[in-house]
Amino acid sequence: MATGATIEVLYFAQVAEHMGVRRETLPLDAPVQAGDWLDALAARCPALGSVRLKLAINQEHAGRAATIRPGDEVAVFEPVTGG
Repeated sequence: MATGATIEVLYFAQVAEHMGVRRETLPLDAPVQAGDWLDALAARCPALGSVRLKLAINQEHAGRAATIRPGDEVAVFEPVTGG
């Protein structure tokens, strides 16, 4: 495991395809607002700019105003529709 503060990130569906991985551990030294973190993720992978992204933090749906803290598990996915 990496030293220092990290988060475990899980990617699903089209997000995983764009990222090229389904899971990765990323450094996070201090809490960050989810919206800012998502913006940084989209900057890292511009293909995500066309995808509406949703988040779950520690398996709970979270909005852009939520806080991601070191040690959290963050899932990134597209909105799910049913029918």
